[in-house]
Amino acid sequence: MSQSNTEDFWNRASKHVVGYGAPFSSAIIERSSGSYIYDHTGRAILDFTSGQMSAVLGHGHPAIVDTVNSSIRTLDHLFSGMLSRPVVDFAEKLASTLPDPLTKTLLLTTGAESNEAALKMAKMYTGGYEVISFDRSWHGMTYGAASATMSAGRRGYGPWMPGSFALPTPHPGISPFRNDDGSHDWRTELDFGFSLIDKQSTGALAAVMVEPILSSGGIIELPEGYLARLKEHCDARGGLLILDEAQTGVGRTGTMYAFERDGVVPDIITLSKTLGAGLPVAAVVTSAEVEERVAEGGFLFYTTHLNDPLAASVGSTVLDVVEREGLIEQASKLGNQLSQGLRDLQDTMEVVIDVRGRGLLQGLELRAPENGTVDDLVSSVTHESLQRGLHINIVQIPGMGGVFRIAPPLTTSDTELAEGIDILRESIAAVAR
Repeated sequence: MSQSNTEDFWNRASKHVVGYGAPFSSAIIERSSGSYIYDHTGRAILDFTSGQMSAVLGHGHPAIVDTVNSSIRTLDHLFSGMLSRPVVDFAEKLASTLPDPLTKTLLLTTGAESNEAALKMAKMYTGGYEVISFDRSWHGMTYGAASATMSAGRRGYGPWMPGSFALPTPHPGISPFRNDDGSHDWRTELDFGFSLIDKQSTGALAAVMVEPILSSGGIIELPEGYLARLKEHCDARGGLLILDEAQTGVGRTGTMYAFERDGVVPDIITLSKTLGAGLPVAAVVTSAEVEERVAEGGFLFYTTHLNDPLAASVGSTVLDVVEREGLIEQASKLGNQLSQGLRDLQDTMEVVIDVRGRGLLQGLELRAPENGTVDDLVSSVTHESLQRGLHINIVQIPGMGGVFRIAPPLTTSDTELAEGIDILRESIAAVAR
């Protein structure tokens, strides 16, 4: 693409495309394949964000291509009141990956939509209306999900949903709650958070909605034992525990679902992003007991693409490929390689202050330089990395610090992962100089 065509592209974009809260990358992407995307100059760029943290099978996986082609030819979209075999097959297959009693699936398209449906289920089931989430949470941009999103976008829209409360995010790096040995006292922090909520609550808790690893919140991993204690607080107040595994589900963290590490089964789990491997597939999964009670109460969530056979076929294919290609084990192995590579950066580069996360969802945090801001630093490293052939994503929310979210596809090779770490090292070094 010539310089004049590039300028024309951005002029047309400026004229016709609505901005939605973050600056556009300078690269104009023309195509994608595997772990790479390719810009208008033909440059290959390692995609360490998996698109929007979604493409767990990389770009253009042959099995997904075949499924989409077949579904488009034979059975893609139906009236929402109709059921098809792909939907039932998918629901059965998804249930087989989850522990009892999570057996009932509502097939949708986006993460916000799945969280919206889960919140409506919780409200119908409990008769309550109050929803608790973390103060660094991100659950979506539709009204109910946005009301539970505390990290950004709170101003300028009028009142949020009544009964929306925030718990302190258990961030060991900044929490003031400390044990005698200086370690993070998350138990006291969690109990204190609920004590404050209890003073404001009307006693009508519907749900606590959290991510096992807060992604937009800065890659904050819940301490071991936290989910169990959180579930106790939910049960004591009659609310449901909803886990939003949009980014952590389907193998990304080295287990099929992130909550498996803790042995705590949620009342409802929401899945999206990774479930469609980059295509719009989402699901709410709950127990037969919850589903039966909300159905009796008149639960309604009737949308245009509810139970679309195309989405179901894609979701089934993703689950098949993850199992067939051993991608959960691959994510665990690559996660260890990624963690070691990032910790080597921390050990050798003064500007790197923390590495955290699990599997192929990890964060690298930089400190502010003496002569600038951390925002300027991470922006410069992002730009430098892109020029060198690596796309990484910074947490673009004010107050979250200089955190890179690193989430390569589960199909990434050892060589590609090592190449990405090398580019990141070179980029940080170039900017730091």
